[in-house]
Amino acid sequence: MAKSIMIQGTMSNAGKSVLVGGLCRVFRQDGYKAAPFKSQNMALNSFITKEGLEMGRAQVMQAEAAGIEPSVQMNPILLKPTNDTGSQVIVNGEVAGIMSAAEYYKKKIEYIPVVMEAYRSLEERYDIIVIEGAGSPAEINLRENDIVNMGLAKMVGAPVLLAGDIDRGGVFAQIVGTIELLEEEERKRVKGTIINKFRGDKDILEPGLKMLSERTGIPVCGVVPYFYLDIDEEDSLTERFGRKNGGGRIDVAVILLPRISNFTDFAPFYGMEDVTLRYVSCVGEFGDPDAVILPGTKNTIGDLMWLRQNGLEAKILRHSARGKLLFGICGGYQMLGEVIEDPEGMEQQGNIRGMGLLPMKTVFVPEKTRTRVRGHFQRVRGLLHELEQVEIEGYEIHMGVSKRLDTALAEGKRGYEDGLLVLEDGAAPGERKEDGMCTDNVYGCYVHGLFDRAKAAEVMVRALLRQKGYAEDSVKAVDMREYKEEQYDRLAQIIRENIDMEAVYRIIGMERNQ
Repeated sequence: MAKSIMIQGTMSNAGKSVLVGGLCRVFRQDGYKAAPFKSQNMALNSFITKEGLEMGRAQVMQAEAAGIEPSVQMNPILLKPTNDTGSQVIVNGEVAGIMSAAEYYKKKIEYIPVVMEAYRSLEERYDIIVIEGAGSPAEINLRENDIVNMGLAKMVGAPVLLAGDIDRGGVFAQIVGTIELLEEEERKRVKGTIINKFRGDKDILEPGLKMLSERTGIPVCGVVPYFYLDIDEEDSLTERFGRKNGGGRIDVAVILLPRISNFTDFAPFYGMEDVTLRYVSCVGEFGDPDAVILPGTKNTIGDLMWLRQNGLEAKILRHSARGKLLFGICGGYQMLGEVIEDPEGMEQQGNIRGMGLLPMKTVFVPEKTRTRVRGHFQRVRGLLHELEQVEIEGYEIHMGVSKRLDTALAEGKRGYEDGLLVLEDGAAPGERKEDGMCTDNVYGCYVHGLFDRAKAAEVMVRALLRQKGYAEDSVKAVDMREYKEEQYDRLAQIIRENIDMEAVYRIIGMERNQ
């Protein structure tokens, strides 16, 4: 049976996800089979497994770092917020329903067998389970029936490392206060603390570390510096939304929708010198971009209304009318059509007018499409015509079905092409389907991960450079798989240099492979 160790944090965004990923990579390098586990995750940045099941992206990152195939057993419960008080509840990769926070809080005890079954299945197959907590274990109003922090640690017998975020300030109060609010049995589970995101001179920090150990009776196992690596983050608190990636010749604006999902779709552009990628949430930030991307969203209708109310829709329509590139993915693709219909109230019952840039309508249905796909671009016209025959792979997660409006085409209203992509659906091996639609400068489809293969991102950036009259010879995109492997190795090196791995192995109760 596997050994375990759990990373808890003094607050959200203390760096738990990345620390778990780093430890998974170190254990893999040391010759152990490690797997991540988070019983309950709240995130809009999700992923589809090869079985067509949905899980949180953070556990996918951690599985990649461990060198294993992502599985819903690593994240048996996923909460995808639909508004400020409710979430779609995903259990073992399948939709269990939409619940208010109060409803879920009352029901979560029923999910303990689900959590334990998932954990036990990993325990039988791996040497070490690296568990991630959620938020803080000191949320005393949520202690009853806890299934994600100390409650889970007790159920599986896991020792705990408690991480605090020094970059936000008050890390000693964070750690001491958290431990003081734990019950005696819970305190005994905390075998070490980690100071995370440190900037500065560690010698100046040392007296504080000594006092922290004396005050809590718990050793400090490491001080991890603030570092810059391109590691997938949890969506609600990611730092990407507040910064640009550089000063490239091409300006790409991603619309920061209130319920944005799967923002990792655009990660390939961060590694391209020619591209400045930035997130836009208001008219004042829009500027004059070369390309606009409408990303996925958990609430297409609500976010379309938000665009309409704050003036961003008008900016996007003006941008498109000038012949500039507009690309919609998933929920963003749905917004580009003529109408969105929600007859069963999946989001907001009724119909809403779309942006009218593609002659299609979307109808929301209860059945959720969840599938991995691979294929290539076809019937590509206009600005991105060189994408034709470029191969892609990715995944679909959506509740809407989009179809061409034949009446618009019959009237010769615009020069459209449908079937932007031809795909092999992982849910129906051997069968092919078409997806997406385009005009000369407006493109859309349902596929997430569209640009992960270097060629697709390269063609898009070359086209934008050509439109501006620039030379295209410097364009080079990275292969995301190779790039991620580099990032995970660098993360493991940071962990080794700044966390006492000998102490970690002792806490786990294992010998370190030499």
